[in-house]
Amino acid sequence: MPHSAAPAVAAAHGASYAPGPGDLPVDGRHHLRTTVDTARWGELPNAAREPVLAVADGDTLTLDLVSHEGILPDQGRDPVAFFGAFGVPERAVLADAREIAASGLAPDDRLGPHIVTGPVAVRGARPGDLLRVETLSLYRRTHYGVISNRHGRGALPGELPDEAAELVDPDTRRTPTGTVTSFCTVERRPDGAEFGLLRYGPSGTARFPLNPFVGIMGVASAAGGPVHSVPPGRHGGNLDVRHLGCGSSLYLPVQVDGAGFHAGDPHFAQGNGEVALTALEAPLRATVRLSVVRGEAARRVTGLLGEPFAETRTHWIALGLDADLNEAMRQAVRSALAFLTARTGMDRATAYAYLSAAADFEVSQVVDGVKGVHG
Repeated sequence: MPHSAAPAVAAAHGASYAPGPGDLPVDGRHHLRTTVDTARWGELPNAAREPVLAVADGDTLTLDLVSHEGILPDQGRDPVAFFGAFGVPERAVLADAREIAASGLAPDDRLGPHIVTGPVAVRGARPGDLLRVETLSLYRRTHYGVISNRHGRGALPGELPDEAAELVDPDTRRTPTGTVTSFCTVERRPDGAEFGLLRYGPSGTARFPLNPFVGIMGVASAAGGPVHSVPPGRHGGNLDVRHLGCGSSLYLPVQVDGAGFHAGDPHFAQGNGEVALTALEAPLRATVRLSVVRGEAARRVTGLLGEPFAETRTHWIALGLDADLNEAMRQAVRSALAFLTARTGMDRATAYAYLSAAADFEVSQVVDGVKGVHG
């Protein structure tokens, strides 16, 4: 299984391949790299945070997103050594990840683990508007990634990670701090389909399809203090909704002038629930279109609730967010009702009946403090 820079796939059209991260297409009008000057570690933008870039309404933006996995302090904060232990040569470890790990930028123990790029100001965006974030293309920046379980977090805190258990599978290891990390590589089939590979036992391999998406996409919060990167909210942020891949749109209620768009937490794949704490975390080059939606058009998306909402090529997606999973479910249903009544003119009773007969409500994630349900 080679550990060299592998071809990257544009999930939007499945036809663009490149030999390494340096040769990936830049599909946007603007290109924002993740550096010490353009990123925050564990903190989302608030009203006081100055933008690192300003774009026009409707502009396209390419972001080189960095995964926090492999550079966190509990993994040694040395991605060359961390990934090298799994057979990855230094040349295949991204330069921006190495630079951030070696810099003075550091996660605050009171905040989150994510590397967050931005904020980006969208000219003309004002509170009361919606920011529409269309994901146009996603390219893998590496051929590998990791899944981690740490700090007694995940769906089974107190059970996993199990410090007493012997780890026998070849690519699942425990750090000195107790974090359990499973290393995955990517297999690309002749038909272009891509799979994550997770080795177990003497010779077993579990395969699962890749479905790249950006876990954190948000707007700046109106809050004055630091904004933790882990819990999602009205600002969007760490939504971890696996359907927000290429061809999707996320609608976010603007809270400050210019919107303050930001992104991070790139994924190669995730199952609904994200039960271990992380999914297959790995860096992506993402291109998005940022557009402002106002007035009646905005109301027809979110009704009067003013909560994040999404769409794909085939579905509208209502989101519910709360520390109580039952309340998150109720909020997702209320959001779906608000959309249907505003968009179609159904009364609430008819819309409720339709949802019961035709809609699927699924758990997005249960690991971010504020739990997510999408319908």
